[in-house]
Amino acid sequence: MKIVTLFFPKASIGTYLVAMAVAIALPIFAFVALLLLQLEDNQRSALKRETAQDALALSRIIDRQLQDMATTLRLLSSSPELENGNFASFHERTETALRDNTLFVIAVDRTGQQLLNTRRAFGTPLGQTANMPALEAAMASGRIEASDVFRGRTSGEWVYNVTLPRKNEPVAALIITQNAQDLRKLVTTEGLGPGWSAAVIDESGHVVAATGPANLEPGTPFDPRILPALTVSRGVFEDEAILPHMLLGYAQIPGWSWKTVIWGPIAQASILSTWRFLIIGGVALVLVAVLAAYAVARQVRTTIRDIADMANRMGEGHIVSPVETSVIEANQVAIALSNASFDRSQTEDRLRFVMHELVHRTKNLLTLAQAMMRQLAKQSDSVETFRAAVADRLEGLVRSIELLTSEQWGGVSLRRVVDIHLHAFPQSRDQIDISGEDFVLKPDAVQNLGLALHELATNSVKYGALSVPQGRVRFEWRDVSEPDKPDALLRFTWEERGGPPVTEPSRSGFGTTVIKAHAASAFRGTVEIDFRPEGLLWVLTAQRATLERE
Repeated sequence: MKIVTLFFPKASIGTYLVAMAVAIALPIFAFVALLLLQLEDNQRSALKRETAQDALALSRIIDRQLQDMATTLRLLSSSPELENGNFASFHERTETALRDNTLFVIAVDRTGQQLLNTRRAFGTPLGQTANMPALEAAMASGRIEASDVFRGRTSGEWVYNVTLPRKNEPVAALIITQNAQDLRKLVTTEGLGPGWSAAVIDESGHVVAATGPANLEPGTPFDPRILPALTVSRGVFEDEAILPHMLLGYAQIPGWSWKTVIWGPIAQASILSTWRFLIIGGVALVLVAVLAAYAVARQVRTTIRDIADMANRMGEGHIVSPVETSVIEANQVAIALSNASFDRSQTEDRLRFVMHELVHRTKNLLTLAQAMMRQLAKQSDSVETFRAAVADRLEGLVRSIELLTSEQWGGVSLRRVVDIHLHAFPQSRDQIDISGEDFVLKPDAVQNLGLALHELATNSVKYGALSVPQGRVRFEWRDVSEPDKPDALLRFTWEERGGPPVTEPSRSGFGTTVIKAHAASAFRGTVEIDFRPEGLLWVLTAQRATLERE
């Protein structure tokens, strides 16, 4: 309790509303800040993925170029002119085929001596190829390889070679060469952000071609601090000491010794602007929330006082009229209080009526119980017999009272009264045929008819048709009113057959009194009982008005 008092001291509703506004605004502010941090992290992760994907896309472009060069070499290697040693025709045909490209073909022997070079006219004296290590590596591996960038001896430019080793003589290898500057056309930064650069790096770590603000020339060594970290096939390199506020993505060109890299600045201006907006907007939000809470508190305080005044007057026993406020829910409460004050007055009147009815019905039940016990006492020859007889009759009376209580003493349908009393004998339920139009009985009729039915069924189970499996009972009621008489009459018939032979008892007991004298008196009618040998016949003719609830 002390902890609750500590956190929720006594204060006005205005104070609590202002505190609630602050309590709501601050977590929202903190949550948005957390979202911004998450957004910043997601943006960085997305930028890393995009950077790696852009490097991979560039590697695929370069791979297509190298593959095209390799395919061209394969086609030229199977040329008939080359096989026949007709180098002049091979030179002419190859030069014509590659005239629109920036590619040149070189044929060399095993010593690296150039046999032809489409950069020069056929027959021009040629020396040894300028990049012997690349030639030797390709011939040793037996597969097509791309060389590192180098200064061409014939062109005087930075070039690179793609070499196809051959097993035939005298041409030991075919080489396609291209100026590195021409490869730059494929290295694009289109689609990247401002300040981003891209480059192709050979196996030795030199730039083959590059574009972007970094302005790296072919043959320039790439940053040696970065190259050792580019070990996997593709990924992202991030180091604030080497590339402050920058990101680098790289990808290995599949099947080749080259790599592609792209790098550039991480855009932070939008995040910083969002943070500034969050701080300013959060402070403004808290101030607006406090002012709004204070204004609402004043209005709610007035409304609550009006409702409290209504409740006080209602507590004094007055019927109160609803007050009109600007709060819809408060108006609903006011209407509910007004209705409750009226209902309370009605309930008090109803309680007085119920108490009166309870006293009246209690007297009737006690009178009935006393009469029943007097009759049973006269006919019982022992206390045990008296106890069993009383318990049996009270059980039937209890069923009727339970029925009435479930319906709040408003009456019960005739069919339900019959079912509830006959269900007390489940072993004989299938031997009883019931028919008649259902209607609602008065409370007194429920008790009186229930007593009669209980006595008839009990007597039949003990001595009559229900005491044997083949016995049958027909219980029906029907209207027997005469057209020229105003009072409607009902006739109830209990007819047994198929049981043991019936003889009229020598003396009249309590059961006979209930089904005959009590039934006739309760329903202001007549009762006929015929102890026929084939089975008991009981007929009650009564006024419908004494039974049916209006």
